[in-house]
Amino acid sequence: MDSDSYRSLDLGLLQSRGHRDSRFCRWISTVRLSRIILCILIILVTTPIITHYYLTSVGNVQSDTFNSRSKLDFPDDLVSVKGHELKVRIEEMMHIKISVKNELWELESKRQKLQADISSFGSKVEELKTEVERKENDLEKIKLSISQAEVAYREILERNQPELGLPAKLTLSSFNDILPMPSSDEQSLCSIYSCVDFLKCSLVSGFPVFIYSFDTEFDEQILSSLSQTFNYNPHISTNPLEACIFIYVNSGEVKQLHEKLVKLPHWGGDGRNHIIFNVATSAEDPFVVDNQNSLYGRAMIAQSVFHRYRPGFDLLVPPLLGPPGSDVWYDLPSITPARRRYLMSFSGHSLVNSSFIQRSLEQLQASKTSDEFYFELQCSDGSRHQREMGVCGSSHTRAAVLKQSTFVLIFLTDVVTIDVQLRLYEALKMGAVPIIVGQHNRKFLFPYEDFIDWNRALIPLAASRLPELHFISRSVTDRDILAFRRQGRILWENYFGSIQSIVDSLIAVYRQRIGVPPSPISDEPSPSVFNATFQPVRTKALQETNGDLDENLGPIEPLFPSPKFQRNLTFSLYNGYEMWNTWAHPFHLFPHTPFDPLMPSEAKFTGSSLGFRPIAGGCGGSGKEFSENLGGNLPREQFTIVILTYEREQVLIESIARLNGLPYLHKVVVVWNSLRPPSADLKWPEIGVPVHIIRTLKNSLNNRFLPYDAIETEAILSVDDDAHLRHDEIIFGFRVWREQRDRVVGFPGRFHAWNAQHNNWLYNSNYSCELSMVLTGAAFYHKYYSYLYSHIMPQAIRDKVDEFMNCEDIAMNFLVSHVTRQPPVKVTSRWTFRCPGCPVSLSEDETHFKERHKCINYFVKVYGYMPLLNTQFRVDSVLFKTRIPHDKQKCFKFI
Repeated sequence: MDSDSYRSLDLGLLQSRGHRDSRFCRWISTVRLSRIILCILIILVTTPIITHYYLTSVGNVQSDTFNSRSKLDFPDDLVSVKGHELKVRIEEMMHIKISVKNELWELESKRQKLQADISSFGSKVEELKTEVERKENDLEKIKLSISQAEVAYREILERNQPELGLPAKLTLSSFNDILPMPSSDEQSLCSIYSCVDFLKCSLVSGFPVFIYSFDTEFDEQILSSLSQTFNYNPHISTNPLEACIFIYVNSGEVKQLHEKLVKLPHWGGDGRNHIIFNVATSAEDPFVVDNQNSLYGRAMIAQSVFHRYRPGFDLLVPPLLGPPGSDVWYDLPSITPARRRYLMSFSGHSLVNSSFIQRSLEQLQASKTSDEFYFELQCSDGSRHQREMGVCGSSHTRAAVLKQSTFVLIFLTDVVTIDVQLRLYEALKMGAVPIIVGQHNRKFLFPYEDFIDWNRALIPLAASRLPELHFISRSVTDRDILAFRRQGRILWENYFGSIQSIVDSLIAVYRQRIGVPPSPISDEPSPSVFNATFQPVRTKALQETNGDLDENLGPIEPLFPSPKFQRNLTFSLYNGYEMWNTWAHPFHLFPHTPFDPLMPSEAKFTGSSLGFRPIAGGCGGSGKEFSENLGGNLPREQFTIVILTYEREQVLIESIARLNGLPYLHKVVVVWNSLRPPSADLKWPEIGVPVHIIRTLKNSLNNRFLPYDAIETEAILSVDDDAHLRHDEIIFGFRVWREQRDRVVGFPGRFHAWNAQHNNWLYNSNYSCELSMVLTGAAFYHKYYSYLYSHIMPQAIRDKVDEFMNCEDIAMNFLVSHVTRQPPVKVTSRWTFRCPGCPVSLSEDETHFKERHKCINYFVKVYGYMPLLNTQFRVDSVLFKTRIPHDKQKCFKFI
């Protein structure tokens, strides 16, 4: 078949197929339409039936579901719920809410209570742990105290020291058996040991001195002054039968002296133990006048001029030209500046008409030097006697020149006259350093020369060295000039400046020559503010008195007062030089001083080990061993706390309570500075040691430093009633003081500042890295300084303290620095002490600082210089913050 045939056949087939398809589609369409109609009919019939059924079923289910639903749920469709049912359901839900809230509150309350119980139990657990630690610490303290008591008991058993009784009374029926009458030649060689009857001078006699009645020809003024001064001396006795020394005061002619002496009721034929005190300035040497040594036998001569002097037996004393009292500082110039207008001065013609001396001085005055000299070689005024003795001008004129002189020349002659003596005293008084020029190998006789070191107050010079005088004087440094001048002022004030000082020095010299100890200095009575029948209310102090600290600082020991008067016989021998030259007070014996010598370390273990408490028996150790023993270079000791207060009862009670359980505390002495006694119902805390409240006679800050007999220890901690110190700070300060016993050791530091605008001193309390004072509101010091403050320090300073009601702490710092020439020692970093709840104190008054400025400048005038010294040294607790091994304990836990 051809292609057209095929094409026709295909077309036919297609047409036939299309026709069939068309019929099929029509059929399909018809079938679909019928089905759709059927479906619609079914839907129309079944839908109402299903809807009715569904609505009926859902209503029943909703009703059942709503009734069985939780009261906390609402239905999904609120429209179908009736109003009264909804109200009921809301009220039910409010009741449920209130009930649930109450249950929650109750649960929260129980939870809080359980938490409080847990916290309470936790606190109790911590308290119990702390209490266990405290009890363990207390147990350790008790064990330590027991061990210390056992050591003390063993020491008592081992102490092989018999009771020391008073020596037997020295009496003999005939003194001539011991001291036969000396020959004329022997009298000129008299000494204390050959011509004094020691049987009259027992070591425990107190060196009684009997003064014969004064002659009628005595000058009334001298008689009054001597009577007053002798009565003030503690050695004076009115009983001649017990007297060791008899003093006859002569103010008349020496030629009639022997006739008076032989008539004395106790002359004893040879004048043994007698002192002839020639007080007239023109008195002559009795040995030269009478030329009969046997007339005066063994009597000792004390006067201002000697031609024949028996060393160690007779005594050169200054003439009685000074005032009777002790305020000798009033008209003295300052010892500063070191260099004055004139390098050197001299008033008087050449005493021996020596051309060499005159030529040397003229050449020095004419030399081409910037130094200025005042040489008056020819007397133009003054009396004939003065001109003959080489003394020019009036005493007033010479004093004016001496005040402007750095050095003064004093020439010796073959005869040491009273005028030469006066030139020396004038120089010491006015602060001109004496240069003693000797001639013809003449040895100058100095007052009290066997006790006073005159090389510390003057410069000796051979006359042949006059051409070198300018070089020598210029070679003396400012330090040495001021040291010479200060020492000269000390000698003048204590030994030459008043009649009292001359009389006291005379008796002190002979007492020490004979070897009898000085009379003990007196303590101040400590009367209680309570009468004998009143018993103050006592209450137990709180256990927590040491803040948050819980540290074993040392054993609680029985009361142990410091031993007294242990060096009665040896003190004058070993420290005699310092007594006369450094401390300048040889007139009394002190129960203890801060200058006692230290023994070698071996003594703590062998021979003299009684009383020592070396740390760990000498093996040393860290904090635990450190707290168990006091250690140091001295035997064990305790300290007394002195609190000055004035009508601040509650503050005082709290301060005392804080001292409960403080180791090494011996006693608390409260100086009640008010005339109104404390409240009768005031409850005084029991702190384990006595608390003594002293009644004072007047409100004075000087009462703080009175040497009360209630103070039985060398160490005193002076505190204000509002000062708050922790126990570890107190013990730290006490341990430091034991190594610096002669200084003030304390907490609040201050310094004296120079006011360049007005050329005076100011008191400064600002924070400073350099200080010069430690306030005694919280400071340790030695009781020795209480005696000096109350009995030795010039009365003018105490009067100024009373006038201002201020500055007693500054006065104590001045005193200690003047005696020791050392600054105080500050411990820890504390600078101020505050009491926020206390009433206004004196230090808050706006005039407080103005008064302290005035005090400092006034005290400088009294001493003649500024004794305070600056220091940059502090003993801080940083030494105890060093890292240590885990098995060791710090020396102080909290500082």
